[in-house]
Amino acid sequence: YAFTFHEEKLNEIIRKIPPGWKVAVVSVVGAFRTGKSFLLSWFLKYLHNISSASEDMDESKKWYEQFESLGNDSGFNWRGGSERNTTGIWMWSQPHFVTKPTSDGGKETMAVLLVDSQGMFDNETTMSLTASIFGLSTLLSSYQIYNVDKRIQEDNLQQLALFSEYARLAVEADQTYQAAGVEIVKPFQKMEFLVRDWQHFEEEEDYDTMEKEMGEYLDKVIAERDAKDLQETREQILSCFESLSCYGLCHPGMSVIKKSYDGNVKKIEKDFLELLDRYCHRVFSVDNLQPKTIHGRQVTAAELAAYIKAYADMFATGASFPEASTMLEATAAANNQNAVNLAIAQYKDTMSRIAGPKCSNYIRPQELKDDHKALLAKSLALFDSMATFGSKKSIEGARKTVIDQIQDDFEVYSSLNDSRNPLAGLETYALPLAIALVAFILRWIADMTCSSYSQVCRKSSDFLSHIYAVVVIFLMIVGGTKAKQIKDLVNKMKTAFEVMSSDGGKVKKD
Repeated sequence: YAFTFHEEKLNEIIRKIPPGWKVAVVSVVGAFRTGKSFLLSWFLKYLHNISSASEDMDESKKWYEQFESLGNDSGFNWRGGSERNTTGIWMWSQPHFVTKPTSDGGKETMAVLLVDSQGMFDNETTMSLTASIFGLSTLLSSYQIYNVDKRIQEDNLQQLALFSEYARLAVEADQTYQAAGVEIVKPFQKMEFLVRDWQHFEEEEDYDTMEKEMGEYLDKVIAERDAKDLQETREQILSCFESLSCYGLCHPGMSVIKKSYDGNVKKIEKDFLELLDRYCHRVFSVDNLQPKTIHGRQVTAAELAAYIKAYADMFATGASFPEASTMLEATAAANNQNAVNLAIAQYKDTMSRIAGPKCSNYIRPQELKDDHKALLAKSLALFDSMATFGSKKSIEGARKTVIDQIQDDFEVYSSLNDSRNPLAGLETYALPLAIALVAFILRWIADMTCSSYSQVCRKSSDFLSHIYAVVVIFLMIVGGTKAKQIKDLVNKMKTAFEVMSSDGGKVKKD
């Protein structure tokens, strides 16, 4: 088995998200034929409803009553039956957007990506590939939904414990945790068990109580155990994930599990739809939905793409679950590359406004160098704040890349600035004018001091007059063929005068 990474397809999705926007990744994993793709299709319907509410919608009806069939033409592909449907890991091509309040009282729009994964534990998938699917999905997601059938079993918990060694190494590798008093950030965000076909609701008419019952059920599952191996599994899980939660959905009805089921909403049990409605609100509420965070830092869509590429390369074969150290190295390498890109982009963004191609004013070289030094320090500070984990050697190598690239960029900006120097190129016109002026003065002196009967004086005067006449004609020809350059020359001369007469202040123009 091997995964094929469709990088261009991923880039097409990422390009639909405005630069700098944060992104949440909601992923569903679980055993095959447990309704993962079916659930994600409902998610798509819900997100479409809240993002494109129109006047023709009946406000008296709930969102799932606005259409007759879930269908297969506008969501993740699903079907009834016993054979697996989804293979690999798939991301929905269209991001959705939600707006949530920020800590400073403002608002921030965040992209939401939905990810479906191949069902695990079927008779065609090896245990190594199963672990790889689960691992890749967990590394990518900010909200991981673990779809389980009827109850949470011990093997479900053991799947989560796969990441305990990664969590331990990640904490040890983070340079910031070496400082006293720094709170340890767990490597993974939210893990939620979604128990399908739950049959043990005590209050089947009270949906609030039903939700509460699932929370109590999870507490029992992860409670301390006397057996050492069972207790270690629970401790490992708690060390990996910031949040663990549980939700239950009842059976959708016998019509739904038939192979001939076509998505007709009316054939679905009312209790299932009510619980599904509450679950969609729960998952996509602004309180629960958080941007993807890696080592305590929220990442943008472009940064997420870099992590996905690193992880895809790591899991490419699917033959074995990568060692924790390998996963950490891939994460650190992607993080370092993102830090390099952002640091350089910050430098170029500001420097382009000071001395970029669209600028017109000349800046004195020393002032430009001072700007360069200040921006370099600022970019390195940004890099240092991001590149906080991984080996020191790899961090130092990435930091050197920032310095080298910014130095190369500075040379380009310096050349652009030199091309706007008002004194540059004046010698092309100054030398002919100087020759003409000297010739004119010498002729005037010769005419004033020499006798008109002297052949030498007359020839000297004629020779000098020919010289400045040729120069004048040359300048007239240049002026006729290069009118724009002459105009620029005049402007340069004016600017040169301003530069030479200024008190040292600089003028910058975007």
